[in-house]
Amino acid sequence: MRNIRLLIEYEGTQYAGWQWQKNQKTIQETLSKAVERVVQEPVKMYGSSRTDSGVHALGQVANFKTTSAIPPEQLIRAINFYLPHDITVKDAADVLESFHARYDAQSKIYRYTLLNDWIRTSLNRNFCHVCGLLLNTDKMLDAAQYLIGTHDFTSFTTRALQERNRIRTIKRLEIAKEGKYILFTVEADGFLYNMVRTMVGTLIEVGRGKIMTENVRDILAARNRNLAGPTAPAKGLCLIEVKY
Repeated sequence: MRNIRLLIEYEGTQYAGWQWQKNQKTIQETLSKAVERVVQEPVKMYGSSRTDSGVHALGQVANFKTTSAIPPEQLIRAINFYLPHDITVKDAADVLESFHARYDAQSKIYRYTLLNDWIRTSLNRNFCHVCGLLLNTDKMLDAAQYLIGTHDFTSFTTRALQERNRIRTIKRLEIAKEGKYILFTVEADGFLYNMVRTMVGTLIEVGRGKIMTENVRDILAARNRNLAGPTAPAKGLCLIEVKY
């Protein structure tokens, strides 16, 4: 029995997220069906991150086990043949039988793209959130420092009661300007449901002057979702890399 690791890129616009859901089109289901057509047997697909509906990925990692002898390079071509154009397998490799895409991950890197302009974009409309109000990125950077480290992120998830352990470690949170775009890059050992998008929404409120910089520390300590900012739209979020 072989264990195959896949590196996958996808646009999540037309999907109800990664995880298989009844009566909804998902990345996991679409990928699994394409793989099964190639290896001619049922497979169980494990993903490193359960991206939400509308969220994209440049570096999603998945693995499945198979008795097929098809070499990795041929697997890439064959699987992509059966996949729609908004999902692409970028790499495939044989790995140890014990490897698990989700449980072996050491950290994950997400990037949120914000267009800070009063004029919308057509070409990038599915890949960024547009905010037409002038944002103070210096204040946003100062506020972001309170989120770095190991904390209880109850205030930044919309499913607190469904999460047994709400403690996560943010290794870095960077905010960079590229022209009229503001890029939020977050690396952590794991994320709660809607955690990145809620952090971004809160930092946008800081940039607008609606939330004071030092109040982010108080919001974090309060463990109360109602005190944080709104959840930023899914389309601006992308899974960049999973580290092992």
